Formats: sequence, C-alpha cells, structure tokens
Amino acid sequence: MAARGTSKRRLTQSQAAFVLLLPFLATYALFLVYPFCRGIWISLHDWNLLAVAFNPDAKEYVGLRNYERVMWGRNITWGALASPALQGVGVIGIAASIFLRRMGRVSKVTAIALGVASVLLFVLPGFHPGEGGRWYDRRFWPTVGNTLIFVAWTVPGVTIAALLLAAALNRETRAMTVYRTLFFLSQILSVTVVTLIWQIMFSPRQGLIANITETFGGSPIVWLTDERFAMAAIVITTIWWSLGIAMILFLAGLQDISKDLYEAAALDNATGPKAFWYITLPNLKRTITLVIVLQVILQFQVFGQAHLMTQGGPNDTTQVLVRYIYQTAFRDSELGRASAMAMFLFVIMGAFSILQFVVGREDAK
Repeated sequence: MAARGTSKRRLTQSQAAFVLLLPFLATYALFLVYPFCRGIWISLHDWNLLAVAFNPDAKEYVGLRNYERVMWGRNITWGALASPALQGVGVIGIAASIFLRRMGRVSKVTAIALGVASVLLFVLPGFHPGEGGRWYDRRFWPTVGNTLIFVAWTVPGVTIAALLLAAALNRETRAMTVYRTLFFLSQILSVTVVTLIWQIMFSPRQGLIANITETFGGSPIVWLTDERFAMAAIVITTIWWSLGIAMILFLAGLQDISKDLYEAAALDNATGPKAFWYITLPNLKRTITLVIVLQVILQFQVFGQAHLMTQGGPNDTTQVLVRYIYQTAFRDSELGRASAMAMFLFVIMGAFSILQFVVGREDAK
C-alpha cells in the first residue's frame, strides 16, 4: 500500500511539473519552434512578400533553388590558392591540431573538432567562379566575410576586456561596487543610444577621438566613411556596449574560486600575473566557454550598429548578414531568398556554438 501511495504521489508530482512547464513550452513552441519551421518552409518557395500579402496563392514551391541562388553560381571551381589568407589559416589549424594531439596537449575530441573546423576553413574559401563564371548572388559571400571578420574581432575583444576588467574589479570595496555599476551601465542602453554616442565620438569635427588626435599633432580620421576604419568603428562600439554582461559572468566565476588556492600559491611566490595564469584562468575555463558561446551567438546577429552608423557602407564594407537578410526580405520583398540566408546563419551559429561547447567541455575535464 505504501508503495502504491508513493507511486501515486510521484505521478502527481510529474503531472504538476508538466502543468508548470506547459506555459513555457507553449510560448517556446509558438514564438520559436513554429517561426523556425515556418522559415524553413518559406525558404523552399519563391515567396514575394507583397504579392503573397494580397494573394496567398502567389507563392511557388521551388525546392532548394533559393539556397542555390544564394550560395552558388555559374562555373564554380575550386583552387588551393583561391583565398590564400583564409586557406593558409586552415592549413596552420590542421597542422596545429595534429601537433597538439601528438604532444598530448589536447584531448582527442578537441583535436578532431579543431581539425574539422580547419579543414572547412581550407576547403570552403577555395570555391570561386572560374573563367566566365560568377556567383548568382555577388553580395552574399562578401557579406558573410564581413560578418566573420566582425565576429573574429568582437568576440575576443569582449572576452579579454571583460576578463581583465572583472579581475581588476574583484575587490569587496564601495569604490569597486560603484565602478562595476558604471561599467555595466552601457549594457542597459539601447542600440540607438549607443550608436548616437559613438557617432559623436567618431566625428572628425567634434568627436573626442578627433580632439585627442589633434592634441598630439595628428590628423582626425573619418572613421565612418573610410573603408579602412568603418568596420573597426563598429567593432569598438560593440565591445564597449557588450562588456557589461560578460564582466558580471567573469566576476561570478572569480568569486567562486577558493581564496585558499591563492594563499597556497603565495607561499611559492606565485602572485600577480603568475597566480592569474596558473590559478585564475584554469578555474575560469567553463565561464570563458560560456562567455565565448554567448558572444558568438550574439555578435553573429549584429544589425543595429551597422544599420545606424554606416548603413552598410562605405561600398558594403560593413554590410553584415542580418542587415542583408533584412534588406532582401523587406526592401526587395524576396522572403524566400531571405529565409534561405537566415537558415544559413542559423547553421553557422549552431556550428560555432557546438565547437565551443565541445572544446570547452573537454578542456574543463
């Protein structure tokens, strides 16, 4: 009888848990799962936004043609030196993964993950139009390249700056509490306010950076209209804006590290930079992985900074993938092609996230 009562009680608890989870599951399915599946369905159609709005039957099923139009072209060939810079990094990555594995510096899973990523970095940039060929969408791959460059600069920038800032502010004093609040304040600002602040900062006439440059005898840089500096301006703005959450996560990780470890290290004269390198960093591996994954997902979705600061210019040097998807869908009314690009973005974000989780999990063991 007691066993039956326990079974009933457990069943009741399971039902109660399901009832409590039901609102979240329904909201998740309605606002995330359904739109995602709907996006896949739309990407398989020639879907003109305005035409379908007035006539739901105006769409036409085209299968994978939108993906072909976005990612492929006519007379596409492959060459080992088509993109020497990126393919060179891929070769170095392949060699590094083999070397680190043989030296026992990384686990087998980590070496395989790094090797696969390096092979893709070597293979994919090698595709290019041959003689008389061209990409069907000439702006797509340059836009993907711009987005990758942005992520490659922003994610390490946010991670390193937030980690150093958290280490400097990891003291229990009133002044440190005030400084933490001040550094976190940028996080609560909207993208419109952030871009307005930095547009003024980068102004060659009245900006703070221009004034400092002139003070030291230099010539002001026209940041937002110069192809060499426009992306750098967006990266700097984004790092400043994104520091807050990453800093708080690192502070939480630092406060979980036992002080006994630092006291024991001090007995061996391991203080300052040595303690940071041999105690702090190894104990923050999980936090570092979390911050990197969150930043990769967040920064791949960059839109507002490029849209408001440079409008994707000059000459598309700051055109990023989400802004291109937005223009394709709502300016050109090509919702099917925009959905195909959105699916591509999802796959890229998922691949980077999985890679970071695999590497971080193995390194944390």
